[in-house]
Amino acid sequence: QVQLVESGGGLVQAGGSLTLSCVASGSIFSNNRVGWYRQAPGKQREFVAQISSGGITNYADSVKGRFTISRDNGKNTVYLQMSSLTPEDTAVYRCAVFHLGRGSWTWGQGTQVTVSS
Repeated sequence: QVQLVESGGGLVQAGGSLTLSCVASGSIFSNNRVGWYRQAPGKQREFVAQISSGGITNYADSVKGRFTISRDNGKNTVYLQMSSLTPEDTAVYRCAVFHLGRGSWTWGQGTQVTVSS
């Protein structure tokens, strides 16, 4: 069974940058849709960014122009580059893979991002 492990979270000041990584236990990113989601204290989980099996990306309006999703299929890793961070970006960030063949999702446990004002 596929497992996802996120890393790269931490504390950063407003205006700073941070890059998150999500490593899969198998070669799955080239053939499946991958996305990043986040959940802040007292708020519902929200969509952040995604990349399709064909490499097409999409972003939430709140992060467009500041965040970039990418992947390295050889390393079984997907990244989320974050810039111009604000306290509103503080949340637990999780990656998820939608398995096209099975029509199911796999979620990572998450990594904490905290942005100080």
